[in-house]
Amino acid sequence: MSKANNQKIKLLLLYDMLKQETDEQHPLTTRALCAKLGELGITCDRRTLSNDIKLLNEYNYEVMSVMIGHEKAYYIEDRSFSVPELKILIDAVQAATFITEKKTNELIDKLASLSSNKRAEVLKGNMVCFNTIKHSNEFIFYNVGFLNEAIQQNKKASFYYFYLDENGQKQYRKNKERYIVDPVALIYNDDKYYLMCYSTKYDGITNYRIDRMEQVAVEEEEVSTKAIINTEKVSNYTEQVFKMYGGDLKDVVLQFDKKLIGVVYDKFGENTKMMVHNEETCITTVKIQVSPTFFGWLFQFGDRMKILSPESLIREYKSRAREICEYNDMEL
Repeated sequence: MSKANNQKIKLLLLYDMLKQETDEQHPLTTRALCAKLGELGITCDRRTLSNDIKLLNEYNYEVMSVMIGHEKAYYIEDRSFSVPELKILIDAVQAATFITEKKTNELIDKLASLSSNKRAEVLKGNMVCFNTIKHSNEFIFYNVGFLNEAIQQNKKASFYYFYLDENGQKQYRKNKERYIVDPVALIYNDDKYYLMCYSTKYDGITNYRIDRMEQVAVEEEEVSTKAIINTEKVSNYTEQVFKMYGGDLKDVVLQFDKKLIGVVYDKFGENTKMMVHNEETCITTVKIQVSPTFFGWLFQFGDRMKILSPESLIREYKSRAREICEYNDMEL
């Protein structure tokens, strides 16, 4: 770009410079700003810079000033996100297993760029790589985009659905026939992303992992009326469902060690009602979706948690425990 054109967009370049290179801990002096603009071929002195800053403030760009010795310095304080907010978002992206390693790095760079260059360096420098288990499906973001479009337009969606075999190779469900579904909502649960659908076959809700989809497309056909009705019940559904797996929804009474109170709150929410059973245990009634995943969660606590009702669930739990012991040649 010519020097003449640079001079015409002086205010834009000045604001961009302040936005990228300054914050309250790193203001730029009048002399430094004039020098940087000079490197871009823009003529600027103390008086014109002061007038430019005044003009930016008149249009609500909020350029702050501070004295460094006997010289005035400028910075932009207000950001779209604060450093703690960006740190939380960056850590969440890094921790999410469904986001591939390549996309993780791209998103972290984009989030860090929302702050000043100095703060971006701090944010990226303070990262701890605590999750190296990342999925490899690079199309997940395209999948989310198409599925979100289908939901917004009340259209059916279609895709190929696969799993990984013992060699880590893709094996397609239904002999690689396309699934055609009535999408209801996108749900993030237990570090995985799911598509919640209404199933006309089972007259109920089914869920599919988005990282296991390929070639997602929006269909021309409208979703069923029941799918639209279920869209209005998404929040209730996600509160009631214990895990994203099939199973009957039941009221289950649990008795557990008081040391597990935090665990129960973490799993069922801080509004979970509890009552003290004795000096060592509490009791709560929770609505869960009974499934192998529920039993797996319960097994980990051993004798510190048990089912009080319903009786049918107690029998099923004991039966599964016996099966495990028999499989491992153990006595119950």
